[in-house]
Amino acid sequence: MTDKAISPLRQRMIEDMTARHFAEKAQADYIRYIKSFTAFLGRSPDTATAEDLRLFQLHMTKTHVSPGVINATVVALRFFFKVTLEREDLVRRLTLVSEPRRAPIVLSPEEVARLLTAAPGVKYKAALSVAYGAGLRVSEVVALKVSDIDRERMLLRVDQGKGRKDRFVMLSPHLLELLRDWWRVARPRAWLFPGLDPVNPMSTRQLCRAVSAAARAAGITKRVSPHTLRHSFATHLLEQNVDVRVIQVLLGHARLDTTALYTRVAVNTIRDVTSPLERLGFNMAKNLAKQEPPA
Repeated sequence: MTDKAISPLRQRMIEDMTARHFAEKAQADYIRYIKSFTAFLGRSPDTATAEDLRLFQLHMTKTHVSPGVINATVVALRFFFKVTLEREDLVRRLTLVSEPRRAPIVLSPEEVARLLTAAPGVKYKAALSVAYGAGLRVSEVVALKVSDIDRERMLLRVDQGKGRKDRFVMLSPHLLELLRDWWRVARPRAWLFPGLDPVNPMSTRQLCRAVSAAARAAGITKRVSPHTLRHSFATHLLEQNVDVRVIQVLLGHARLDTTALYTRVAVNTIRDVTSPLERLGFNMAKNLAKQEPPA
């Protein structure tokens, strides 16, 4: 963010967010949502009324804005009016809307193997293997440093992941070997996966493009992104009977019910459950046998 041509009102909001340690991306998102409201209002947002805010939420619904964007906008507006303007009374009628919880897209282990094999080069093969082998978010993969690899304890350190929390994830021997292959090729010094300019890390967009290219080359027709590998990581662990609370820690989820979503797509686990109809059928067969007249 730059200070150029920033209004005093926006500057105050930025200062309020900075004082609360908002990440730069979160600040940019909040500002974008307030700009959207200002464009709808047609005047400075500090002149808005409670009715203006109600009409704006209605406008978002009528123009088919997704529930996720509506909720993010509501959160930003609440912050702006409650914290920056100290007008909490104006946002009391703003409400969050329910979001449909769709089952995540998951690759089979065979599809993951094909995808990694088709990755465009050793750099992307290593990066995508980290996304799957350690269940990292794409932002966490590109932010890894060489110093985050702990070969002695076979761990990867995730520095300030989502929610500004550090955590450790497992480093499998196979993943360590892939990272060694990449290090021998590029000898990265700071960032594990440097970008076109080695001073900066690889961008998330670069990694997303690499996944799309690998999926096409592997003949995978599912909609695949780096996050698909994270979903697959969690689902495959669940199918291996790893405790869901352990998976929660590995993923860095704050809430267990977020992790529990993967029980809906762990097909091996679902298939292994015996239907109560099977036992009912067994008992019915025994009862019928008892009722049959003697020959």
